[in-house]
Amino acid sequence: MKILRRLSMGLFLSLCAGQVLALEAISTPWFNNIAIEGYDPVAYFSENAAVKGNKSNKLEWNGASWHFASAQNKALFQADPEKYAPQYGGYCAWAVSQNSVAGIKPELFTIIDGKLYLNYNEAVKTKWLVDTARYIADGDKNWPVLLAK
Repeated sequence: MKILRRLSMGLFLSLCAGQVLALEAISTPWFNNIAIEGYDPVAYFSENAAVKGNKSNKLEWNGASWHFASAQNKALFQADPEKYAPQYGGYCAWAVSQNSVAGIKPELFTIIDGKLYLNYNEAVKTKWLVDTARYIADGDKNWPVLLAK
């Protein structure tokens, strides 16, 4: 029985390792495909706030499920998703500038030159704000390479 359990655990871990190595274009949790933890990407622009979306106003785009606070926000996103989607697939912008990826806290965001950037935590956002122009340039250079891995 112990051997079977260990073999099962080994198989499970090897399958998980394959998942970890494949970077998805849009950051979503392991157990669902909801982008930005269900926050409304349009609200960052229209309300300058992180607003939780509603699954009754959802839309599938780029392999992820996007939730919106209103049908109007859903329609705006659907008309121009690239305008509202977070940069670097919703991964932490500072991490991408460092040639890595990390999750985000949806409440920690900045909009720079009409683009949405998200960060991992307060300390990272503080670093990000020190030199956003350099970090964006580095992130823009690193992002395609990270996706190709």
